[in-house]
Amino acid sequence: MAQSLHPAHPLQDNSPTAGRTPTVLLLAGAGIGGLVVIGAFALWFHYGSQVFFEMIRTGFAACF
Repeated sequence: MAQSLHPAHPLQDNSPTAGRTPTVLLLAGAGIGGLVVIGAFALWFHYGSQVFFEMIRTGFAACF
């Protein structure tokens, strides 16, 4: 008689890395996002708000 493809008790992953992948991806994404924000603030403080608003104005002028 053929056995079922789906066992009555599903196999469990008991390895040390089980369930760690989503957490690692979340932390990596948060780290990269944090670096981007820190970089934006560093450029803001280095060049000042005048350059920031000039870039915004130039972007609007280019679009419209």
